[in-house]
Parts: sequence; C-alpha cells; structure tokens
Amino acid sequence: MSTFDVIAFDADDTLWHNERFYLDAQNRFTQLLSHYHKPEWINERLYQTEIRNLQHFGYGIKAFALSMIETAVELTEGRISGQDIQTLIDLAKEMLSIEIQLLDHVENAIPRLASKYKLMVITKGDLLDQETKVARSGLGQYFHHVEIVSQKTRESYERILKRYLIAPERFLMVGNSLRSDILPILELGGHAAYIPYETTWLHEVADMPPDGQAGFYKLGHVGQLPVLLEELEHKKN
Repeated sequence: MSTFDVIAFDADDTLWHNERFYLDAQNRFTQLLSHYHKPEWINERLYQTEIRNLQHFGYGIKAFALSMIETAVELTEGRISGQDIQTLIDLAKEMLSIEIQLLDHVENAIPRLASKYKLMVITKGDLLDQETKVARSGLGQYFHHVEIVSQKTRESYERILKRYLIAPERFLMVGNSLRSDILPILELGGHAAYIPYETTWLHEVADMPPDGQAGFYKLGHVGQLPVLLEELEHKKN
C-alpha cells in the first residue's frame, strides 16, 4: 500500500509558467501610463486595486485586466483614451491565448507519477481560463480530477478532501505558493511539497514553516518529486 492515496498539483507556476506573463503585462501597463506617473507608483496602485477587487472578481487574467483598466482610469483622472483602454483589452486577450509552456521536468515527471498514483489538479482562478490551460497543456489525461476553486483556504481543501473521501494524512499537495498550496494543507495534517517558482506575486508571499515541520518537503523542481516519494515509501516499509 502506497503512502498517499492522492497527489494533487497546483497548476500555474507549478506545472506551467504563468507569473512571468503577468510581469510582462504589468511592465507594458506601466509603459502605457509612463507619461502620467512613475513606474513604482503605478505598480503600487495596480497592486492595491487588484487586492481590493479580489472580493469582486477573484483571481485570473480577466480580473487582472479589469484592475488594470480601473487603475488606468483612476491614475489619469479619467483622461485615458478609448484607444489605450482597447490596448489593455487586447493585452488581456493575448495573455489568455498564450502558448502553454511547461516547467522543466514536468513533461516526464507527471506521466511517471500517474503510473503509480492517483493525480489531481487543484487550482484557483477563472473557470474557463483554467480549464482551457489544462486542456492545452497536454497533461489532462494524467489527472483523475481537476478542481478549480475561487480561494485556496483550509476550508476549501477540507471540502475537497471530504468530497473524495481522502484522509489528510494520505494526501500530498504540490505547489509553488506557501500561502495557497502549502500552509493550509499542513494545518489539516496533510503533506505538502513546496517547489519555489522564479518569482512570487506579493499577495502569495508567506513565512516558511518552522524547521522540522511534519509533512513539509521543499524541492528544487518537480523532477525531484518521484525520488522523494520513493524515499518516503522506503521509510514506510
């Protein structure tokens, strides 16, 4: 009997690149407004707008686009042109259609893991966008379930575990966000493998678990996950 009944993966910046495209879009946004304000001020106001709008629009590219438009209207005191608004809309459409770029080692690691374990995706964001990403990634066939949630909290994970009759101690979550992927699972008594991405959105930043935290593992890349699992299986036996 294996150590885990289910291994779940975050999607964005765990299986494929995502944040780098937001950063590129944000740079283009600041360039668009550069004759109104300094980039640092524009970025700060955009972030404040994004956080304020989470309760209304949630996460994802569409929410990001609406926050860019709102910030642009505010920072220009309504003087932004219709042409510039269209530029922001086109930027969002470009982000939604960008080619899926898998992270290193994902293409080999996921099929290998799927041959031994039941795999799941748990991601947050816009339903249509996340569904199409999974489909376009070419990885969909390896996952038994795909759960797209509005928030990743202890309560949302608890609901998913109850729905699929998974005991927390037999569940492993793999992700790049301490706040969303790791800490809630550890609170439930589950296991979590943290794989840092090249950059982290400020809203997702959190403190590392204390040294010796039970069930917590930190990896350099997803290609190290099969080795970790083999070691855990060996210890169990």
